[in-house]
Amino acid sequence: MFDVRPVAYVIGLLTASLGASMLVPMALDLWVGNGHWAAFAESAIITGGTGFLMAVATANGAGDRLTLQQTFLLTTGVWFALPVFGALPMYLGATEARYVDAFFESMSGLTTTGATVFTGLQDLPDGLKLWRSMLQWFGGIGIIVVAMVFLPELRVGGMQIFRSEAFDTMGKVLPRAVQIAAQISYFYVGLTIACAVSYVIVGMPPFEAINHSLTTMSTGGFSTSDASFGVYQGAPEYVAALFMILASLPFVRYVQLLSGSAKPLLKDSQLRAYLATIFGFTIVFTVFRLFVFGDHPEEGFREGIFNVVSIISGTGYASVDYQLWGSFAVASFFFLGLIGGCAGSTACSVKIFRYQLLFASIKAQIRRIHTPHGIFQPRYDGKPVSDDVLSSVMSFFVLFVVSLGMLSVLLGLTGLDFITSVSGAASAIANIGPGLGSQIGPSGNFGGLNDTAKWLLAAGMLIGRLELLAVYALFTIRFWRA
Repeated sequence: MFDVRPVAYVIGLLTASLGASMLVPMALDLWVGNGHWAAFAESAIITGGTGFLMAVATANGAGDRLTLQQTFLLTTGVWFALPVFGALPMYLGATEARYVDAFFESMSGLTTTGATVFTGLQDLPDGLKLWRSMLQWFGGIGIIVVAMVFLPELRVGGMQIFRSEAFDTMGKVLPRAVQIAAQISYFYVGLTIACAVSYVIVGMPPFEAINHSLTTMSTGGFSTSDASFGVYQGAPEYVAALFMILASLPFVRYVQLLSGSAKPLLKDSQLRAYLATIFGFTIVFTVFRLFVFGDHPEEGFREGIFNVVSIISGTGYASVDYQLWGSFAVASFFFLGLIGGCAGSTACSVKIFRYQLLFASIKAQIRRIHTPHGIFQPRYDGKPVSDDVLSSVMSFFVLFVVSLGMLSVLLGLTGLDFITSVSGAASAIANIGPGLGSQIGPSGNFGGLNDTAKWLLAAGMLIGRLELLAVYALFTIRFWRA
């Protein structure tokens, strides 16, 4: 019989921790004399109390070992339960949001998607602004742990290729998760503080700097203004681009660097490919802006690198409405968002290493066609790649395209137009944030969509953030009989 107690125990502890964290924005609202603090107090009691009771009730079944089925259920269960409770301050508070909107915003925050349904962000209570940023920051560190612990263990989407990177405590998933979270937290917190300080140095107000540092390091993209980063054009864009890049690099390399080993960082092929992709697209858009729009070289470069990094990392900040740049830019940014950053980072989407494995497999296949009797093995980082990893990556690509198509069709059935349906599905599955079109593009938001579309998009965010297969496996009979 399947024992759900270990899963419920961990979810209970994390839910209780989420409730405790609500005291931070509550204290902020109290300090500034905002009556919205009561919504956080109620939400903290409900969330913390529910999590505490769940943990106490299932503590007798807790342990440091999880079965494969329990690990799958825990991975998805956490990312579903936390948005349910994370929505409460928005549902009970000043926005007077309906629960579908509050849940959408909470799911978008914790999955670091960055799509929003709210307008008038600059007029929200300070505590609520901070809470939205905190949700993304929690989601950022959470997805790093999932990517470095759970997904390699579950052999999802080729992530098993990173099982031997570090922290090998095979068979003891929870201690491994705690160990990794403790080590990466030093870098995550340190880089967040450095980002906030840098924002202040270049002229951003302290409160805005704190909020944007939280959403920059999580590559989440929530802002405190409807204009997003359009309010802070100039030097803040360079700061944002730098820290978005740092956040979308493998955090295991930072840990290894701290331990005195810089070689893995310097030799990481996905890191080099990612930076080369950013550099290439930045040059293209800089030249494009110079010759088509006659920009000053500095402005063209700044807008180019900021928007390229924002989209490829899945952050989704918008400094300008790049839809006004023409069809070339729109098409380029759409496909750029489907590339993603490095595995083991806060970045979203497909991830650069999967494209490397895909191209390596295609290259090996072409060589086999030219030389039928030759033996050609795809390689990654100089090492042969097993058929198991390649099969997993190919399955991911197929499932990604199928999921994107199915979600687009379902959104279309709710009455959305083609551009909104396709770009909305892409922004949710790839956790990018803004879509295309006048409604959900960089200058719009998702508030005007119908309720069914919002639920579908929230489901797409969850599925995409957990690399598709980790969620889909729960709906197969064969899996539960294993």
